[in-house]
Amino acid sequence: MISKGCEQCAKGGKMVLFVYGYCDQRDCFYCPLGENRKNVQQVYANERPVEEDSDIVEEAKLMDALGTSITGGEPQEVMDKTCRYLRLLKDEFGEDHHTHLYTGITGGRENMRRLSEAGLDEIRFHPPYEQWGDLHGTEWEDILYIAREEGLTPAFEIPGIRAEQEFLDFLDEGAADFCNVNEFEMSQGNYERMQEAGYELQENHMSAVDGSKDAILEEMADHEKVYFCTSVFKDAAQHRSRLKRMARNVRREFDEVTDDGTLVYGKTTVSPERIRELGVPEEFYTVKSDHVEVAWWLLEEMIEDGDVSQGEIVEQYPTYDGQVVERTPLA
Repeated sequence: MISKGCEQCAKGGKMVLFVYGYCDQRDCFYCPLGENRKNVQQVYANERPVEEDSDIVEEAKLMDALGTSITGGEPQEVMDKTCRYLRLLKDEFGEDHHTHLYTGITGGRENMRRLSEAGLDEIRFHPPYEQWGDLHGTEWEDILYIAREEGLTPAFEIPGIRAEQEFLDFLDEGAADFCNVNEFEMSQGNYERMQEAGYELQENHMSAVDGSKDAILEEMADHEKVYFCTSVFKDAAQHRSRLKRMARNVRREFDEVTDDGTLVYGKTTVSPERIRELGVPEEFYTVKSDHVEVAWWLLEEMIEDGDVSQGEIVEQYPTYDGQVVERTPLA
């Protein structure tokens, strides 16, 4: 089973709104947050630092966002901010803009009511790993029913550390609508702690933990309300699809959009006057402070003809930070 939030994510249509980097409840050895996100108060909409609310709206528009996932740290630690952003998104994009929130604490009825009234559609609980198997009869069972009573869709979202029957029991009892199990991964943010805990990378894989998914697939994934999200799917489908959505909106006339959703263009330090002398149409180049960006195929041709001495082909993400993927020198 795949939820509405996950359907939108698979299409690359879910904006990630990181509202708070602190999580005071525990320090999970598998927490994937990197140093730039862990224990910070800076808000991010995808890769964009949020300085004012309009930054969130602009980022959502740039990617034609179908919905938003609220994450952290712990979003329930900053309820005023979280609820303000939820209202902002619903007011700007309407009720069809689907919102879901990840949380590692129960929060209680008052929080569930506030989140629901602010516009949250779906809440995904991640109970502490140490309590897996002993959640019945605790606040974790209670909060599932409370969340539903307050108008939210309650669910679990857990890392695939091991198979756990209790989550299936909650589904069968009708307490939770679904359970997402994310393939267990090692990242830059948790690599050392994961190694200390005895985990190793799967052979020939950049992030998946060795032996982490076999039991999940055998014991949990056959359940109609369980969705196992692989690391390959996250990268190949979710991330790439989001990049493509953004690339279509931010590309310039001369940018080429690749199948991976990156932008490709040429870059040279030749003077703008020389570019104009060569008859390059204005829509095929942009003058920067210390260089000119131009259609890569035109730059390649100009260098081959000897009209320009050097330059490079640049491939970069269409995201706010414009991370460069590759540079190919031309001479």
